[in-house]
Amino acid sequence: MHTPGRLLLAGALALAAAACTRQAPAGTAAADTGEVTVACGATEEWCAAHTAAFTAATGVKAEFVRLSSGDALTRIQAGRADPEFDVWHGGPADGYAAAAGQGLLEPYVSPGAASIPARYKDPSGAWTGVYVGVLGFCANTEVLAEKGVASPTSWQALLDPALSRNIGIAHPLTSGTAFTALWTQVVLNGGDTRAALRYMRKLHPNVLQYSKSGAAPAQQVARGEVGVGVVFSHDCVATREQGFPHLESTFPVEGTGYEVGGVALVKGAHNPVSARAYVDWALTPAAQEIGPSVRSYQVPTNPRAKISGHTVDLKTVRLVDYDIAGAGTAKPALTREFDATVAQAPR
Repeated sequence: MHTPGRLLLAGALALAAAACTRQAPAGTAAADTGEVTVACGATEEWCAAHTAAFTAATGVKAEFVRLSSGDALTRIQAGRADPEFDVWHGGPADGYAAAAGQGLLEPYVSPGAASIPARYKDPSGAWTGVYVGVLGFCANTEVLAEKGVASPTSWQALLDPALSRNIGIAHPLTSGTAFTALWTQVVLNGGDTRAALRYMRKLHPNVLQYSKSGAAPAQQVARGEVGVGVVFSHDCVATREQGFPHLESTFPVEGTGYEVGGVALVKGAHNPVSARAYVDWALTPAAQEIGPSVRSYQVPTNPRAKISGHTVDLKTVRLVDYDIAGAGTAKPALTREFDATVAQAPR
C-alpha cells in the first residue's frame, strides 16, 4: 500500500518530469525527451528494479545499460562529445571522482542530498551516495575444509600457499570492487602505492583469474572453482541466498575498504531535466529500500530508509579511512600499473 508521503513524492516527481518536455533550464539541452538513459553499475536485477520503479513513480521512461565501473567510465569518456547516458547510477564513487576530475560529470546538488551524510557525497555535487557496501571475503567452507584452511579473517591469510589458485578477485581496471581492494592496500600501507602493489604481487600466485565483474568471484566460490572470493559482502550474502548455504562472509581484522555507490549527472546529457528528476528520486528512502527485493543488501545512505536484517552492521566491521577523492585521482595510473606489473606477471 502506498503511504500518503510516497504518493505526494510520486506526484511531485511526475510534475517535474512532465515539465521537462516543455522547458529546459538555462545552459542545458534545448529539449528534453522525457526519457532517461542510465549507465548502471550495480547488478542487472538492481538496475532493472530501480529504473522500473522510477518509471512507475514518475511516468518517465528509463532505460539502463549494466556496466562495471571501469567500463562505465570508458563509455562516458568515449561519449564526451555526444553522451549516450544521462545518469550514472551505482558502483563505487571513486570511479565518479575520476570522471569528475576529467570534467565528465555535471555537478548537481539535489534537494534530497541534504538528507545524505557529508561523508557519503561530494561537496560540489559531482556525485551523491545512494548506498554503502563493505569489502570482505566470501569463503566456500567445503572447499576450504578439504584443504585444511579456515575461512580467512585477515589480508595476510590470503597469502597462504595452501590457497594457490584458489582465490577469486576481479581486475581493478574494469571492476570498482577490485579497485576498492587495491586502494585498501594503499591505505593499510600508509598511502604507499608501491607497497600495495607488492602485496598484490604476493597474492597473484593464489588468484585463479582476474574476472571483469566484481561480483563474479562470489559465483566462482559458490561453484567450488575457488575457496575464497574478495567481494563486497552483500554479494556473498546474495549468492548464499541463491541456494549455497556453505558460503561464509568474513572481514579482515587489519581493516577493510568500502564503496559508496553513487548517482550523478553526465555532463552534456541529452535529457538533463529528466536526469535531475532521476537523481532526486534515487536519494529518497523509497528508492533506497528497493535493493533487498532483488537480494542487494547494501547499507542505504538516507538515514530514513529501512535497513534489511541481511545488511552488514557497519559498527561491527573495522573500516579503513577511505579517501574517495584521492582514490579517484590515483585510479587511472594505479590500475594501469597493476595491469602491467601484477596481472600480467608470471605465476
